[in-house]
Amino acid sequence: MTQTSSSPQQSPITVLLGGDVMLGRGVDQIQAHPGDPLLCEPWVDDARRYVELAEKTNGSIPYPVDFDWLWGDVGPMLDRLAPEVRLINLETSITTDGVFAPAKGIHYRMNPANIATLKAIRPDVCALANNHILDFGSRGLRDTLDALDAAGIQAAGAGTSVDAACRPVVVESATGLRVVIVSVACTSSGVPPAWAAQHDRPGVWLFGDPPGRGIADHVAAQALAHKRPGNIVIVSVHWGPNWGYGIGRSEIQFARRLIDAGVDIVHGHSSHHPRPIEIYHGRPIFYGCGDVIDDYEGIPGYESYRPELRLLYLVSVEPGGQPTGIRMLPMRIRRMRLEHASRADADWLGKTLTRISRRFHTHIDRGADDLLEMASLGSSVRCSNATE
Repeated sequence: MTQTSSSPQQSPITVLLGGDVMLGRGVDQIQAHPGDPLLCEPWVDDARRYVELAEKTNGSIPYPVDFDWLWGDVGPMLDRLAPEVRLINLETSITTDGVFAPAKGIHYRMNPANIATLKAIRPDVCALANNHILDFGSRGLRDTLDALDAAGIQAAGAGTSVDAACRPVVVESATGLRVVIVSVACTSSGVPPAWAAQHDRPGVWLFGDPPGRGIADHVAAQALAHKRPGNIVIVSVHWGPNWGYGIGRSEIQFARRLIDAGVDIVHGHSSHHPRPIEIYHGRPIFYGCGDVIDDYEGIPGYESYRPELRLLYLVSVEPGGQPTGIRMLPMRIRRMRLEHASRADADWLGKTLTRISRRFHTHIDRGADDLLEMASLGSSVRCSNATE
């Protein structure tokens, strides 16, 4: 994306939102340049074990795979749908160096030589304020920032100082519409408090839990300071547990306060599955977008959540932030590759999102091209104001 001055003639755009993208461990091992497979987990000490689990569950993986293998059917779909801005949460350190972060049971890293795998989805921005970006210390974070910069991908939410971590990213679409993005994390997602960026210490933009009203105002002010008339502002927030559909009162209050302050989209993530969607005062709140890429195939224990099913979110917005449509790409992960979800699986996702979002009067229907979409968006956008 070019970073030129804002055009006076701004057209509506579509923003792609993705949840957690984990490119380390078993995912890294099937790439052309696998890194060191050593792990420091309680039960697994070799990342190749996760490849074996995936193959045992869904069949052999022809590794080393091509750089676009992971994205499978998503690439052609996005080529056709053509979102102008693409934002994901990158939950992996990109490094061959660094030291395993102490007192953490899980660590993710990808060999920088495999950066083409990330570039294949063409993200404009990676949110980095999460609980894995410093899995290999400040050296791993610096390597990650350098790798993203060399790949032409902007980073938000982590940096060499608190000022860098809090600095908004501004993306300008080909139509001239500017999108302002900040990335923050809450300790409820498992981010160690010591990872908080300081004036003289690298880290992430981190808050304790529950995040209060003043924190929401502070986050919004950081982003809005860079907003011009007609711009769109997105706050990407890593919060909450890995599993569960429940939304805490503090999360609702925090997200709504962001919207009240002038934010247009709240992009939540951390859960391994989609969580509810709310339209509040005409603006969407995604409480959890779920995983996009990981190596969890074959790991039992949470089958009721259907963690093999994934969603990518497409939000069409007018200049100024008014959404005109919200669509979702229903996908399924198999052999560490995204495939079209079957009609039955897509229906399950739509019905589940409708059920868990009922308190917010959100309803999901099947739309064109087997995508899911929010029903009657025009009226619900303006009226939904569910009580807590």
